[in-house]
Amino acid sequence: MCMMKKSVLALLVAASVSASAQNVTKLAATKANDYGVAYSLPQTTVKIMLHARKTVRTPGVFYNYSERYLGPEAARQAIAKASTQWELTGAELFAGAEIPAGAEQYLMQFKGGQPVFVALAETGNPLTVNSDNVPAMPKTPTVPDDTPLTKTPLDDPAARYAVTEDMLQGSSLAKRAGFAADQIIQLRQSRQDYLTGQADQMPDGQALTLILQNIQAQEEALTAMFLGTTQTATASICITYVPQASMPAADVVIARLNATDGFVDADDLSGAPVYLNSSVIAKGKLPLDEKGREKAFPKGGVPYSIPGSARFAVDFDGRTVAAETFDVTQLGVVFGLDPSFFTNKKEPGYAIFNPLTGGLREVGTK
Repeated sequence: MCMMKKSVLALLVAASVSASAQNVTKLAATKANDYGVAYSLPQTTVKIMLHARKTVRTPGVFYNYSERYLGPEAARQAIAKASTQWELTGAELFAGAEIPAGAEQYLMQFKGGQPVFVALAETGNPLTVNSDNVPAMPKTPTVPDDTPLTKTPLDDPAARYAVTEDMLQGSSLAKRAGFAADQIIQLRQSRQDYLTGQADQMPDGQALTLILQNIQAQEEALTAMFLGTTQTATASICITYVPQASMPAADVVIARLNATDGFVDADDLSGAPVYLNSSVIAKGKLPLDEKGREKAFPKGGVPYSIPGSARFAVDFDGRTVAAETFDVTQLGVVFGLDPSFFTNKKEPGYAIFNPLTGGLREVGTK
């Protein structure tokens, strides 16, 4: 198979347009550039977005008295020991494409006749020949912003009003716990009085709603002093993986998750590994002629990719978190369309390429 190559991109730029949030360059094959247009075919990348959640548990200051004042059922729910734990909550996989450094350039060589134009992506890979129907590049996944630790009932302004003077002046932790329990009982009684209309002064409308909300917030703050608090935060990262033609690849460590520090580098052994496993589904093959033989590459042909396909799975802690199947250029071969197909004066041909693989998406005549 013979393909003409060109080391320098010497093209006549006819126009530069923007389509589907991508910069597209429209090039004309004219006598000025010997009716040649050069480009590179993309290689497939896989972008893996990982999501994790941090959980911080803090015992209440009155934890040891939770059973005495709140009962055995509440005590079983109380947090006994401070802890910080990160866990992987999800993963997403997206197909991407890039032109690697030093990528091979191909020259599609036309002859005079029907004018031919080619649309190239800003990375240099082909999008269309003789067609303005430029395919949209898939959107680059946006990594969500990390979220801070959630607030607890003790962070609510109402928590200040829940602490009585007796609680502040109690001579021991046990006495302060008793005063806190008494205050919880009083708040519950106050709520009941307002709900049943037995309060000394009964507000109405929005005022009653605000009073009940304040009572609830104070009770939750005092209860948290016995049962403890739980806070959560989130973090996400995105990793780009470039499959190799030598696939499959097993147990490729793409990141690690430290139980207390969250995401760490793939080579940081303090974290549990997040694996990417891949397996070949099919490899791209050259087309065959009527005798079952591989077709020869057309002279001066317009190169395109015939990709293979593979399954990619993100595994963590013995379970598959996410899996997707993508076409992969590296698992395929390069073939070409006869350039005369595009210069036919009566029925000039057109082609639309897959921007992720350089493979053919659509071929026809105008």
